[in-house]
Amino acid sequence: MDHILSLDQGTTSSRAILFDREGRVVRTAQREFRQFFPQPGWVEHDANEIWQTQQAVMREVVDGLPRGAAGVAAIGIANQRETTVLWDRATSEPVAPAIVWQDRRTADQCAALRERGKAGWIQSRTGLLPDAYFSATKLAWLLDHVPGARARAEQGELAFGTVDCWLVWKLTGGRVHATDASNASRSLLFNLRTLNWDPALLRLFDIPAAVLPHVVPSSGVLGESDPALLGAPVPIAGLAGDQQAALFGQACFAPGMAKNTYGTGCFMLMNTGAQPVTSLHQLLSTVAWQGPLDQAHRTAYALEGSVFMAGATVQWLRDGLQIIRNADEMGPLAASVDDTGDVYLVPAFAGLGTPDWDGHARGTLVGMTRGTTRAHIARAALEAIALQTADVFDAMAADSGIELKELRVDGGASRNDLLMQMQADFLGVPVVRPRITETTALGAACLAGLATGYWQGPQELAARSSADRRFEPLLAEGERQRRLARWRQAVERAKGWAQS
Repeated sequence: MDHILSLDQGTTSSRAILFDREGRVVRTAQREFRQFFPQPGWVEHDANEIWQTQQAVMREVVDGLPRGAAGVAAIGIANQRETTVLWDRATSEPVAPAIVWQDRRTADQCAALRERGKAGWIQSRTGLLPDAYFSATKLAWLLDHVPGARARAEQGELAFGTVDCWLVWKLTGGRVHATDASNASRSLLFNLRTLNWDPALLRLFDIPAAVLPHVVPSSGVLGESDPALLGAPVPIAGLAGDQQAALFGQACFAPGMAKNTYGTGCFMLMNTGAQPVTSLHQLLSTVAWQGPLDQAHRTAYALEGSVFMAGATVQWLRDGLQIIRNADEMGPLAASVDDTGDVYLVPAFAGLGTPDWDGHARGTLVGMTRGTTRAHIARAALEAIALQTADVFDAMAADSGIELKELRVDGGASRNDLLMQMQADFLGVPVVRPRITETTALGAACLAGLATGYWQGPQELAARSSADRRFEPLLAEGERQRRLARWRQAVERAKGWAQS
């Protein structure tokens, strides 16, 4: 077998990437799909369109191989997390639009849980905070608002899953209803210590157990693709939420190693080893992966900080404000001015994530004068991505007690040199960009490859990891602290706006 097929299903596009034994990209294909915003704060996807685009790119890369699917050793899947799909088991048709992780329609229900004093209890079991970001309240909303859904779910007629689970269902022709522990741990329904669905949480959120998928290791053969899809069956052997997959793809196998992925959102994860860490600074504790670093298939945990709007901020400048025509214009436009002119953009379009967790915050642009230009706004948008990450980085160091020495980076926006230099400046530590920035897809491929013997162990994977560039901080410490303080002033002005 010559290749591993990685399905990288993201928030705005579906991709398929073929990797060879050296971890190099052989073929890639990508298709965007539609975003739906039916009400303020609501974000939806068409789950069938997700499958159609993923199926199309998968076939595109495999059909170009001399031996087709016969040259593919395994499939690994990395996916946008928390996005909630509910479908009919008999027809394999969704019963409603998928509710995207960015969706805020259940923010009030989460606020009510916090007011009832449930936040600490939920965090002790799940490592998460009660927030509309996660799947549980999204699923409860669907069960309550789709006619007949709750009764049908209780009778076992409906299936719930995040996007990984939906893809596995479609790939196997409905034979396998499964998710992995890294995705399950993002639901608010999964106990980090028992590594099972938690009956007490199911009662709290009023979720029938019959609707839930089976939880499997992140690395291990869980089924085969329907032969009709690619011309031959291919083992499905790797599953991980996109951010956990990127942590694995960055070879952050040892406790204390950290990465940040710059995609639609911005997500920093630090490997904390064999035990979950309870955060005191509003970080999340999550399963990193289950297996495959040793024969015991032990579970690795991570601390995570989430920034909701990173690449999506650039999309907003392109599609909303229309001050750029494409993302490639961002770097040169932002670099055309030396600074932002004291302009700060807080991109809280979907609320604020770590460390503020304010679902009622909204996007705010402050500090403008008559001299402010679109270049200043573009630079402020890039700085906002780096500044939000700096907030997460500080919280992570405080929680872990580890002084982080560097940050490994990946994702589309990590290719922007100006942004990476801003990131090093605002962190005060080096930023390391790998030679292969497709680490989310690579991580899923590695999980699948280890499960099928395509690669022999983590040492082989780590040996192939190499840096493309290292960005050293250039900003003086006094100026760094001043800019961080000014940023926090802007954040305070964005908080609670939707409650006013």
